[in-house]
Amino acid sequence: MIRSRFLSVLLVLLLGPFFSFNATAEKYALKGGRLIDGYGGPPLANSIILVENDTIKAVGQVGQLEIPEGYKIVSTEGMDVLPGLWESHAHLMLNGHADYSHWQPTYRERQVDEIMPASAVQLLLAGVTSARDLGANLEDSIEVKRQIEKGEIAGPNLFVSGPFLQYEPYPGSEHYRWGVKTVREAKQKVRQLAKAGVDMIKLVDQDQMELEVAQAIVDTAHENNLKVIGHSHRPEEIRVGLKIGVDNFEHTGLTTAPEYPEDVMKLLKERTATGRVAGGPLFWTPTVEGLYQYPELIKNPERLDNTCWHRGLKPDTIKDIKASLTDPGKLDYMQLTPLRQPTLKRKIAQLNEAGVVFLVGTDSGIPTKFHCQSTWNEMAVLTNDMNMPAMNIIRSATYWPAVMMGVQDRLGSITAGKQADIIAVEGDVLRYMNLISDVDFVMKDGVIYRQDGQVNEEKLAPKQRLKP
Repeated sequence: MIRSRFLSVLLVLLLGPFFSFNATAEKYALKGGRLIDGYGGPPLANSIILVENDTIKAVGQVGQLEIPEGYKIVSTEGMDVLPGLWESHAHLMLNGHADYSHWQPTYRERQVDEIMPASAVQLLLAGVTSARDLGANLEDSIEVKRQIEKGEIAGPNLFVSGPFLQYEPYPGSEHYRWGVKTVREAKQKVRQLAKAGVDMIKLVDQDQMELEVAQAIVDTAHENNLKVIGHSHRPEEIRVGLKIGVDNFEHTGLTTAPEYPEDVMKLLKERTATGRVAGGPLFWTPTVEGLYQYPELIKNPERLDNTCWHRGLKPDTIKDIKASLTDPGKLDYMQLTPLRQPTLKRKIAQLNEAGVVFLVGTDSGIPTKFHCQSTWNEMAVLTNDMNMPAMNIIRSATYWPAVMMGVQDRLGSITAGKQADIIAVEGDVLRYMNLISDVDFVMKDGVIYRQDGQVNEEKLAPKQRLKP
């Protein structure tokens, strides 16, 4: 038995390199572009960023920072250079299919081998170098996270919650939703998730739980250094979430109601007034774009035909997704959306006035929402339609998510000593946020995955590449 185990380990060590794809980092000097570093200060013109292996070694300007010998120069002239984006609310187990009751059983056994790696690479090539996966089967989440970290597949830095925790899972969703009805269950399941290696806890329907049960989830999560992300679909979900200490609310919620109730706004302002005393800012991920632009999607569904979401998926999967979206105006999932859409500007304004710190997240993967499009769409709507400053939205997609997840020492900004996760876009994103839709340059961990708008196919795992 011992001999067999030894031989197995030896075989893995010897053959491991043959199973990994080539994603070796090198020394690069990104030269000439305007740097928006994530901190919100004035951009740096004619910047130079020195990258060695997976680390930013120095940041400066042309004429002031010398490029040492051995660095490959990558021109960023005419570009805005930014930290890699964060997608703060993704569902890697979903790929835009309109029928969950069909999708979940049909693709349950294809998640690790096809669906989640496809989602991961689509996010990465869209400039998303970090993502929070909020709700999936525990084993699948941990395995895909491991594969990315080990370099077996390409994808963003992945932060996972594993299953949703809620009072009672919906029928057929038990593999990615866990029921919690007692304090004992709350503590046991959070500890199980923590031991498995999740990065955060996803809590939904907290208003349906006994208060002490919901409180036990949050307290046990915090004892294990895990943040708690909670839904905000109903006023009482927000009230309970604030009472028990949820760190980050998701969605705009409240269905067709015109605004948040006065007492909820009072509670939000009381929480944001405490700041660091309460453990930091109150973060909010509004996931607003899919709702706001749905009427326009019905008028012009052409973006559903963009083949960017095909990458990594099998032909039968692509065909199935297409068939489910034949008539997006008739999706049961979206029938209330036209009535919700007019309420969104008011709700976003209320949250902004309350002092929450926004994070850019999209519910990417839900019906009609593809991973290669979602993040930039959210950034554009928040800037162009919700009238929020472009610099604030860039920080909500770079700096603030890193702070929320406690990894700002290595991610979220372009600073010497941090991980080399960098994107570049031709033009002025502070004036035209839609330019983020076409990222010209993507570097993650010092590896260039996209340059001059072209994908570096050899850096991807074979199953993630486009077939010739």
